[in-house]
Amino acid sequence: MKFFDKAIIYIKSGKGGDGCISFHRAKYIPKGGPDGGNGGKGGNIYFISNNNINTLVNLCCQNTYISENGLHGKNCQRTGKNGKNLIIQIPIGTKIIDIKKNITLISFNKNNQTFLIAKGGKGGLGNINFKSSINRTPYKRTKGSLGEKKKVRLELILKVNIGVLGFPNTGKSTFIKKISSANTKIGDYFFTTTEPILGIVKNKFNNTFFSILDVPGIIKKSSVGKGLGLNFIKHFKHCNLILHFIDISIINNKHKITNNINTINFEIQKFNKKILLKDQWLIFNKIDLFDNINNLKFYINNILLNFKFIKRYYFISSKEDIGIKKLCIDIFKYLYN
Repeated sequence: MKFFDKAIIYIKSGKGGDGCISFHRAKYIPKGGPDGGNGGKGGNIYFISNNNINTLVNLCCQNTYISENGLHGKNCQRTGKNGKNLIIQIPIGTKIIDIKKNITLISFNKNNQTFLIAKGGKGGLGNINFKSSINRTPYKRTKGSLGEKKKVRLELILKVNIGVLGFPNTGKSTFIKKISSANTKIGDYFFTTTEPILGIVKNKFNNTFFSILDVPGIIKKSSVGKGLGLNFIKHFKHCNLILHFIDISIINNKHKITNNINTINFEIQKFNKKILLKDQWLIFNKIDLFDNINNLKFYINNILLNFKFIKRYYFISSKEDIGIKKLCIDIFKYLYN
């Protein structure tokens, strides 16, 4: 499913039904009096958060939402049927903005959070309501009121545990696909990942899990729109840990590894400094290309002397499934211990 984190939709709640003008008719009651019923209430429109949804794609495909109108009142003092309410399900982390007023109406932070976005119109009054001692046969009723109309913008910031970043083609997508059921696109060309990929990793022994998000590769000047930009990095706002992927095949160029680490962190700093305050682990991928890991560790330790903020580093192979199990175990320990 394609990922969408923004949507603009038009909503219109139901109109109230009109009141009825009617007079009671019976064989032996020639002047039965007024008996017109009231109109039904128009349907409301609600937003409800659902933790099983992680994209706004459905709202982008359908951008107009209209709830049912209330039915008109009937004779014999019968009230018209109320219009059916409309429920729009959205992901946790969605913010609703009223475009006309340019104000944030609500931010959804938990599952099953409900918000009335548009109230249905009231039903009109039937002529039974206008009977009086001086007006026994009122030919008066009121029409149902209109429902509310709004144009709103939805912005989604996912709440994930682990954020994954790195240059293009560092093996991030292969890693996500290996450890979760995420359907990722993999290939040997620039920007294989063109949109965020969300995966869920479950621990079958204790029923714990963590969510992990892969975003498009970052390159120099991404913060000013080069490549695919940095807009998707906003989804790291709530994450606990960042995995920074490095292609270990460039190990012969010590300057390039250092430069790559600095470049990505510099671009993130320009986008949002607070993201760099989160714990960051370096993941040196494609270890299957080398025979002597001990020499690599010694070499990398020297490089990491320049990066005091790096908490841990790992050697893995997403392709050959090397070191991935230990990394996942350590992630679970980090999150749940």
